[in-house]
Amino acid sequence: MSKYAVLDIGTNSIKFNITLLKGTKLETILDTNNISRLGEGLQNTGKISDEAMDRNVKALSGFLSVAKANQVDEVVAVGTMCLRVASNAKYFINKVKNELDLQIEVIDGKEEARLSYLAVLFSLKIKDVEIAIFDTGGGSTEFILGKGEKLEKRFSTNIGAVGLTEKFLKSNPVTKIELKNMLDYIENFFADLDIKKNVNHLIGIGGTVTGMAAVKHKMEKYDPEIIQGSTLKLSEIERQIRLYQSKTIEERKQIIGLQPKRANIILAGAGIVKILMKKFSVDSLTVSDRGLRHGIMYDRFIKV
Repeated sequence: MSKYAVLDIGTNSIKFNITLLKGTKLETILDTNNISRLGEGLQNTGKISDEAMDRNVKALSGFLSVAKANQVDEVVAVGTMCLRVASNAKYFINKVKNELDLQIEVIDGKEEARLSYLAVLFSLKIKDVEIAIFDTGGGSTEFILGKGEKLEKRFSTNIGAVGLTEKFLKSNPVTKIELKNMLDYIENFFADLDIKKNVNHLIGIGGTVTGMAAVKHKMEKYDPEIIQGSTLKLSEIERQIRLYQSKTIEERKQIIGLQPKRANIILAGAGIVKILMKKFSVDSLTVSDRGLRHGIMYDRFIKV
């Protein structure tokens, strides 16, 4: 038996997973996150700020301490959108290497999509049907289209909840015109998106959809086993959009099921989800709690 840890360093959060590998079976020891906002201000400056760097180095240091206490055999750290586009990403990567002796591997959008597809496929045990998976992050939205085990298309788009929030949602609470302008922008952004319609399963992964599912279930303590495989209807997405738009950020923090640190960007994330459901012509999606970090576990350590 071996223990492995994965750090998924995204634009808005760091996801951390420790898994025990027994033969070809995975047993989760710890699965958590820190909304450390590495990409805060990136939309305007193109850079990672000094404050964001310090905040994320501290968060990574804490996770490494937990990994050490759990006596993991190997730690894998990957960076996604923010570290792909920030002009000073190499400086941050070197800072982490020098201060924490942790090497961050920056993966491109296609590799991120492939690993996410792998995680969903194996965790939901989906067979030979048309699948469309999306992951709405802080700085990008990833798409994976396939049929059963055959991944047919994967791509990444530069639209995410952090950038949309900074660009459009400046009032507190957000005004109806700000919300409309953002939704119009998202719809125009995805207008020429080359996708298959009439898929058998539309599956959402990542913090936006899992957070919205937790709000739906009024989940005071997050339970991944309840979230995994649950559904979100378009009517519920629209209800939550109205809820978030009507409240200040501080008021959103009181919503049961919503992580307080996600309160400022959840409306933008929900907007992306709504437009994508319309784009795929579905009124319901499946939520998967499994994502990139789980895909890395399958890919690197089980060698599926």
